[in-house]
Amino acid sequence: MAYNKAREERKWKFRKEAEEKKMRGLGLSEDTITQLRQYDRKEFNSEQRFYRRLATTDTYIENMAGQERGDETCTVGELLDSIENEKLYRELCKVDKRTLQIVLFKVQGYSTHDIARLLGVSEKSVYRRMDRLKEKMKKI
Repeated sequence: MAYNKAREERKWKFRKEAEEKKMRGLGLSEDTITQLRQYDRKEFNSEQRFYRRLATTDTYIENMAGQERGDETCTVGELLDSIENEKLYRELCKVDKRTLQIVLFKVQGYSTHDIARLLGVSEKSVYRRMDRLKEKMKKI
C-alpha cells in the first residue's frame, strides 16, 4: 500500500492537539509544551522518512517479484515444453496428469501440505506419487 503523508500528518496533529490540551489542563507551561511539540515533530519527521523509504522499497520488491514470476512455469504444458532431456520428456509424458501437477507445484516452491490441500488429496498421496516418479526417473 502506498504511503500517504498528508493522512499521517493529520493523525499526528489530532493526537498532538489532544495531548497538549491534557497538558494544559495539568498546568504545564507553554514553553514546556512547545519544547515537547518540537521534539515530537522531529521524531515524527524521522519516522515518516523511514516509512516513505520502506513503502518505496516494498514497491520495488513487489515489482521485482512480479518480473521474476514472469519466467516461472505456470502450466503442465509449459513444464513439459521446458524439458530439454528427451528421455526425461518421454517418461514424463507417460505420467498421469495429477503427478505432473504435483511436480509443477513442487517446481513453483509449494510445500507438500499446500499441494495436498490444493489438489484435494492427502499428503501421503503426494509423497507416494513423488516416490513413484523418483523410482521411474532412476531408471533413466
